[in-house]
Amino acid sequence: MSEDVASAVQAPEDHEFTPEEHRKVLVILSALLLGMFLAALDQTIVATALPTIAGDLHGLNHLAWVVTAYLITSTITLPLWGKFGDLYGRKMFFQLAIVVFLVGSILSGLSQSMLELIICRAIQGAGAGGLIVGSMSITGDIIPPRQRGRYMGYYGAVFGLSSILGPLAGGWFTQHVSWRWIFYINVPIGIAALFVIAVVLHVPVKKVHHQIDWWGTVLLSAGVVGLILLTTWGGITYAWGSSTILLLGLGSVVALGVFGWVESKVAEPIIPLSLFRIRTFNVASTVGFVMGFTMFGSIVYLPLYLQIVHGASPTLSGLELLPMVGGMLITFIASGRLVSRTGHYKPFPILGSGVLTIGLGLLAELGSHSSYGLAAFDMFVVGLGIGLVMQVLLVAVQNSVPHSQLGTATATWTFFRTIGGAFGVAILGAVFNSRLLANLRASAPPALLRRIGGSDISENPAQISHLPVAARTVIIEAFSHTLQTVFIVVIPFAVVAFVVAWLMKEIPLRNKAHLSTEEAVGAQSGAGAPGELPGR
Repeated sequence: MSEDVASAVQAPEDHEFTPEEHRKVLVILSALLLGMFLAALDQTIVATALPTIAGDLHGLNHLAWVVTAYLITSTITLPLWGKFGDLYGRKMFFQLAIVVFLVGSILSGLSQSMLELIICRAIQGAGAGGLIVGSMSITGDIIPPRQRGRYMGYYGAVFGLSSILGPLAGGWFTQHVSWRWIFYINVPIGIAALFVIAVVLHVPVKKVHHQIDWWGTVLLSAGVVGLILLTTWGGITYAWGSSTILLLGLGSVVALGVFGWVESKVAEPIIPLSLFRIRTFNVASTVGFVMGFTMFGSIVYLPLYLQIVHGASPTLSGLELLPMVGGMLITFIASGRLVSRTGHYKPFPILGSGVLTIGLGLLAELGSHSSYGLAAFDMFVVGLGIGLVMQVLLVAVQNSVPHSQLGTATATWTFFRTIGGAFGVAILGAVFNSRLLANLRASAPPALLRRIGGSDISENPAQISHLPVAARTVIIEAFSHTLQTVFIVVIPFAVVAFVVAWLMKEIPLRNKAHLSTEEAVGAQSGAGAPGELPGR
């Protein structure tokens, strides 16, 4: 056992949490979950307000960048937040992430142009990256891997709640108050999170000098941004063979290649290459990337199916996703408890990716005449598969690395999952747009094509209801066949996750935390004053 790993598994004593310790853990988790809730809510709350925002700020052509800017900065800052937390202490940077997120939220609400809003959303996304990494890393500090599974259900509940409240709150604020309040609402929640964290969380930190890998950060950011732009613009804004796309691809490959070389030379790399010598980390990151691709890539199109084919409003379509959220919550909680009880986590990614593959196959069978009950069952199966995989992978990653790399490993795994989601949305978006155009041209009469040619129905599905019955039927059929193609394209990626999951090497789960609950909540043992973190 290496020195790092040996120090990482020192005291506290090997035991189950007492009721008092369990209570203290829940107090700390309440603060972390408030921060996570902010980041998760803002991934969905803006969706139903986008058409109104575009109308007010006169920027329909740049609408996608309101989402893309948030996605890019939240992704590229993940490794940096994780590294800062490892080097200087996670509590301080978790609080800083909340402040950055709140500043971005306030500025987004005050924006007077689409360019201002895009820049402010980028600031907001940078803070969101720190919220995600900070909450997961601090959880890794205070809860032993063997017991961590039972607490992951709380994170699943937060994601499920935010996926429901986001579209509902976004629609309500836009309709009854102002779209600006979808950003302002973050302020009281964020202030509450700051207060609770300041009061209940006291993580001791060893003050030492460190070097930040700024070159690695710049090169990684350039490579990732280039790849996201390539997949976002390719085949839509620019032809795949255009000089712009080719230069983006070449530049991204060169930047990432140089990044790998830099990481092998610097003293404290932002993503240590030693992580990739850990088999469990490699498998979990690969499965996380593919799951992100399939999960985000397919979930984006379920509300569209419900709105276009079933005629649901944006707010109602959010409620109609409840079966999927319910399936996720069931397996989030069940898998976490089973991992804690048995100490085995390898079966769950295998079973979950298999169930997800079946669920996606069922979604691919949905047509224009399928009932909502059938769609709800199919979404429930997809939710079951997702819930079996995602949080268990995080437990496996955190259990496989020394404590000195806990934040970095958590951030890197989250980075791969998020990048997978970004590619899923972009690639499946290209598939959707190309197939929809082909299906419309094959079935719609020229007069109808000319009538809808100047507008994007997917941005405003409500306009379909204003078309004659015959025209509406043609468009709904075209959408239905297009969405079937999207789900069919996703299935092979889920199969890849299923195959790769079998390669995971299961490492016995440690039953010792890096911090005792007394240290974490600032008991009289000296927490709160600068000290040395166990294993540092």
